[in-house]
Amino acid sequence: MKAMILAAGKGTRVRPITYTMPKPMMPILQKPVMEFLLELLRQHGFDQIMVNVSHLAEEIESYFRDGQRFGVQIAYSFEGRIVEGTLVGEALGSAGGMKKIQDFYPFFDDTFVVLCGDALIDLDLTAAVKWHKSKGSIATIIMKSVPKEEVPSYGVVVTDEEGRVKAFQEKPKVDEALSTNINTGIYIFEPEVLNYIPSGSEYDIGSQLFPKLVELGAPFYAIPMDFEWVDIGKVPDYWRAIRGVLSGEIKNVQIPGQQVAPGIYTGLNVAVNWDKVDITGPVYIGGMTKIEDGAKIVGPTMIGPNCWICSGATVENSVIFEWSRLGPGARLVDKLVFGRYCVDKTGATIDVQAAALDWLITDARQTPVSQTPLERQAIAELLGTNAN
Repeated sequence: MKAMILAAGKGTRVRPITYTMPKPMMPILQKPVMEFLLELLRQHGFDQIMVNVSHLAEEIESYFRDGQRFGVQIAYSFEGRIVEGTLVGEALGSAGGMKKIQDFYPFFDDTFVVLCGDALIDLDLTAAVKWHKSKGSIATIIMKSVPKEEVPSYGVVVTDEEGRVKAFQEKPKVDEALSTNINTGIYIFEPEVLNYIPSGSEYDIGSQLFPKLVELGAPFYAIPMDFEWVDIGKVPDYWRAIRGVLSGEIKNVQIPGQQVAPGIYTGLNVAVNWDKVDITGPVYIGGMTKIEDGAKIVGPTMIGPNCWICSGATVENSVIFEWSRLGPGARLVDKLVFGRYCVDKTGATIDVQAAALDWLITDARQTPVSQTPLERQAIAELLGTNAN
């Protein structure tokens, strides 16, 4: 069976991570989000998968290649052009991406599934497809019911008693919401739905294709299903996903490595004297990471591979990506460290290089910049850390 993963977006709301990493490649404890989607599709018999790519396309293609090692077949549809030898992404929108593939050669010749490449899901796709076919639908949205107070963060789907889609509300106020069922970005289509999408232009599934189907009275349905769904649309969402895995709330993602103590997991060859550090789980520490004596780590925290946490440093409720060095006495609470950027839970970002904080947070592969005590104190105040 055939499926498509939408992977062409720039992920602007998850910057700075997506400056150098496309959203589908964002790691959930060392494993890209898109890899979990491939596993789900394979489990339900979807083994021919198209992926539309644009922003940082080569990152996705070089990791997943033809899909053979994941037990599926993968092909890629690039959206963009080459300018002076450089690939420049020009995404066609979710529906436009489907149409481009079909215009190239009719790939979608039977019922197919479309998934957004930036969400963790645990859905019974087999049951969803069966329901879709029972309705004679040409398009089906998989919905999820959320608490009413969360409705303003999502697109709401309004259906009749039979599940036929009647209208949409984009992030309505709580008192204006006509439903608590939201669009999860998981769709089931019949090939004829592609007849409603124009060729060669940017076109979106949610804001353009679906309203057209409602307007024309096409057999278009939606079903609420009970499943695990973690949307990673913004930095705070990514933060919650990591916390959810470490705390055990997200059950379809296993913590990798070995458990060396209750709630403490490590990759290979972590350099640490366990009796000389203060570590409270849940914590994951990636392989070839060094934790110096006197460091303190409080979970839920993820420290990527090849990191270096210096003596006296504190890491609490934080996410640190690979090759990060946290300087002596530094204190990170509720922070995400990605390369030269330090981000808080709201998404507010500090460029540590531009702020001359290289002594505090830097690449573990380079020699840290020395600072005088007064310089350290003044600079550290920018980040709310301890420079002593």
